[in-house]
Formats: sequence, C-alpha cells, structure tokens
Amino acid sequence: MNEASPAPRALRIAAPALLALVVIGVWQLLTDIYAVPSYLVPSPAVVAKTLITDRELLLRSLLVTLAIALSALAIATVLGTLTALLFVQSRWIEMSLFPYAIMLQVTPIVAIAPLIIIWVNNTSIALVICAVVVAVFPIISNTTLGLRSVDPGLVSLFRLCRANRWQTLTRLRIPTALPYFFGGLRIASGLALIGAVVAEFVAGTGGSGAGLAYQILLAGFQLNIPRLFAALVLITAAGVALFSLTLALSRLTLRRWHESELAAVD
Repeated sequence: MNEASPAPRALRIAAPALLALVVIGVWQLLTDIYAVPSYLVPSPAVVAKTLITDRELLLRSLLVTLAIALSALAIATVLGTLTALLFVQSRWIEMSLFPYAIMLQVTPIVAIAPLIIIWVNNTSIALVICAVVVAVFPIISNTTLGLRSVDPGLVSLFRLCRANRWQTLTRLRIPTALPYFFGGLRIASGLALIGAVVAEFVAGTGGSGAGLAYQILLAGFQLNIPRLFAALVLITAAGVALFSLTLALSRLTLRRWHESELAAVD
C-alpha cells in the first residue's frame, strides 16, 4: 500500500481554490464596472473590509451560533446512536418508532420552532432543541442502515462460534456500521448549523446572546448589506469547518482498516 502522491492531494486543494479566486475576481470586476451600490451587492473588497471592521461583533455572534450548533450535534449524535442501537435489537421496535423519526425529519423546523421556544423557558436550550430536531434523523437513519448491513455469512459464523448478542453487536455490527455512522454525522453537522440559524431567525434573540442569524436580520432591517454578506461568509465558513472536522474524524477512525479509506491512499 503506497501513500497517495502529493500531486492529486495538491490538486484537490488548488482546483476549488482557483475556482473561488475566479468567482471572486469576476464578482469584484462586475461590481466595479457597473458601479453597483454596496446596499445592493457589495464587492468582495467591501465585504472583506466589513469582516475586519466588525470583527468583534461578528466573531462574538459566530461563537454563539457555533455553541448552539456543536451542542446540538453532540446531543443528536448520542441520541441518534442510542436510538439506532435500540432499533437493531428488534424489528418490532424499529417498525413502531421509525415512522416518528421520519415525522421529525419532514416537519419544517420553522413550524415547530415557535412552539419549542414558547414551551421552553430558556431560549438557549430551546435553540439547541430545535437544532437537534433537524440534525438527529441522518444519524438515526444511517447508523440503523449500517447496523443492519451485516454480511449474513458473518452473522452465521458468530452464531456458530456461540457469540452472544453483545459480542455480535460490539465486534461485528458496530464496526460494520461505522462508515454509515460517519456519513450521517457529516450530514448532521451541516443540518445542526442550519437548525441553529433557523431557530435564531424564529427566536429573534438580541443582546449579548445574539447569533449570526440575528445579525443578518438586523443588517437587513438597517440596509447594512455588507455586514449581511459578511455574516453569510462566516456561516458558510463555519459549515465547511464542521464538515471538514467530521471528515477528518472519519478518516482518522477508518483509515487503517476500512476499504473506503484504504482506497484513498492506494
């Protein structure tokens, strides 16, 4: 097994970076040529300047939103994994409860967020709950699929060796389910951030506990479009960072033994 050559790795970084530079350059050029006002579409230079001048306000709001998203992701991971482990114990349990998990997924969070915020006295906890509702389903679905996707021959072998239910779960089903789990975790990381932002929009919380969604709302009301774009840039960067973190965790866990990661370094 050989390490991947530096060229493809560099290309994976250089290609999207080059595309981003081209898009930003065209954006800057068009706003300069047509003299587009900043209150309509700010140029990248104006957005970058706003990120610097308003950095304290924006970074403080970013930390609030990230705290909600990370808390929701952690809770959704634990809750989703435990639910999947419960489902795999019995088909009857899965058939009875899985439709309710689907109901959580298909119900728009903007419809139930006001109820959660009203029912829960603590706004921060209510925002975390809203984000958990959005993020938990991919973990339940993917992990359950992984736990069920065991080679029947291996299951028969474990039975032949008189392995009990716990040994079959820990030594066969869970290792098989790990790639599926990490796939769900990558999806859930983005959904947790989306859930946090949407919940902040609904709650409209201001003051020291204001997240980036509130800054977007406030900037829209004040026609401070450069700050609005700057907040959007930070939300996008946070989403990419969360996805990259879960991807790195997946590779760190699977790189030495699973085919999906071994193939990447052949």
